[in-house]
This record gives sequence, structure tokens and C-alpha cells, in this order.
Amino acid sequence: MESNHSLLIEKLKQALVECKTEQELIKIKADFLGKNGSITKEFEQIKFAEDKKATGQVLNSVKNEAEELIKACKSKFEKIIEDHYFDISQPGRDIKIGTRHPITLTINDITKIFNSYGFSEVSGKEIETEFYNFEALNIPKNHPARDMHDTFYVDVNNLLRTHTSSVQIHSMLKYKAPLKIMTPGKVYRCDSDPTHSPMFHQIEGLYIDENVNFCHLKGILIQFINDYFGSNVEIRFRPSYFPFTEPSAELDIKFRGKWLEVLGCGMVHNSVLENVKISTKRFTGFAFGLGVERLAMLKYDIKDLRLFYENDMNFLRQFEGIK
Repeated sequence: MESNHSLLIEKLKQALVECKTEQELIKIKADFLGKNGSITKEFEQIKFAEDKKATGQVLNSVKNEAEELIKACKSKFEKIIEDHYFDISQPGRDIKIGTRHPITLTINDITKIFNSYGFSEVSGKEIETEFYNFEALNIPKNHPARDMHDTFYVDVNNLLRTHTSSVQIHSMLKYKAPLKIMTPGKVYRCDSDPTHSPMFHQIEGLYIDENVNFCHLKGILIQFINDYFGSNVEIRFRPSYFPFTEPSAELDIKFRGKWLEVLGCGMVHNSVLENVKISTKRFTGFAFGLGVERLAMLKYDIKDLRLFYENDMNFLRQFEGIK
């Protein structure tokens, strides 16, 4: 076991030697000390150890050593920045006109496409009650689906919305049916790694009318994927589960030879329609939801989600000229 721990430290040291940027350092930290990091996973073995206390002490020592190594590497980069001192009394440089952020570009692209399909844009509150965020969407208390949302609670009764589906509930209560809307906006979940952020963006769509069926849903989503990526993309629908739709599916695209999930969808559950006083005998509908960051990463070949939020001008300048 100790040799395995020593090997992990040696791998970390080698990775730090080869580390050239702070972005690479962030990834190294996640690979070793993140939620699914190699050192973090070692702690799962404590329950199988004969001497749990001794094993725990060894692992804590390994973790502390890894943190010190990463801290030292970070200090090296900070020293490099300090050494690049500049004289603030010198005349300023010309300031370039800013450009749109890649997330804004992606939201604009997506909403423009769905607007051409007849969807109207609706926004709503980012702080919600449990009723609008969960109960009205057929996710009652103690429902296992709540565990998937890792919620930020503001107080006992209010939370940061975990999806923009809450806007759909407000809209159905206010406007009734028929209804054809999309709901772009920020959502919040307790998660952070190279592919997840505590705050991210969603766009959800909702279409309620007479005789709406799953074929309509598939047709719109297939057309959207091809319009967004600008070419015919290989697509598949997989059966899935969401409390607020039935039947439910996930849409995957073939990207560089691999299947990648890009959105979830399904027919609006009768319980949801009943919660907002819409007749299930007269109306049916479909809903879908997609992550803006995921589609932006695919379209612009971005490997780390955190680049969107670090205000790195070298990164952002790559999107100059894109409208």
C-alpha cells in the first residue's frame, strides 16, 4: 500500500515538473485531489484496511504532501507574475473594443435558432421556492431525483434554482396553453471540476398545444442540432428518466468517433400539467433542456469549462470577429 502511495507522489512530482501554466496546474490538482482524483479515491480503501487508523494517518500524510507540492508550484507561477513588473507611470496602451463572450455567442446562436422555430424567450427569478423548483415539477420531498441537484439553499424555504424549468412553471400558470417558450438563464448546483461549474447556463424549451407528440419533439431537436453545428450530425435518442417528463430521452451526437450526451427531453408529465391547471385531456406537450457550456465547448473545441469564467484575455481574444 505504501509503495502505491509513493508512486502517486512520484507521478504528481513528475506532472508538476512538466507543468507550464496555471491552467495545467488546476487540472493536475483535480486529477490528484479533486472529487474523483487518484489520491482522493485512495481514502475509499480505508474501510477495507485492517488498521483503519494507521491507514488514515498515512493517507492524510500523502494528501498533505501533495497539497504542499501543488502549493509550491503555484507560488512559482505567482513569483513569475511578480517579476514581470511594469511601470504604471508610463502612458497607457490603446484599449481595444471588447468582443462578445463565447457563452453569450452560444446563447445568441441557440435562441436565434429556436426563435426561428416559433419559440419565444422568457426569463425568470434565480432564487426560487421548493414548489417551483421541485414540487410543481413532480419532484416531491424525499424524491431520489433531488439528490442529483446538489442544491444551494438561501434559507429554509428558498434556493438558487437548479434548472430553468421553474420559469416554465411560472409561464404555464400565467399564460396557460397553448404555449411555446424557451428559457435561457443561469442555474446553480454544488459541483466544480473541469467539466462542471457551480454556476452554469441552461436553455430549456417547452411546447404545449393540442396533439403535440414525440415525433414533433424529435423533429425539432434533430433540426436544431444540424442547424447549430452547420452540418448533418449523427444523432441517437436513448430512453432515460426525468420526473417531469414521460416518456423521457437523452439525445447523443457522434463527436470525433464517440457518442456524447448533449441534452435531455421528453413529453411533459401529466402530473406537471395538472399542477399548473392545464387540461391533460385537451393538451399535451414536450420539454427539453440543454447546457450552454457543453455546446460551446463542442463547437469551439474548449477542453476546460473553467476557461469561460477566468477572464483570460488571451482566451477571450480568440472569439474576436465572431457574431
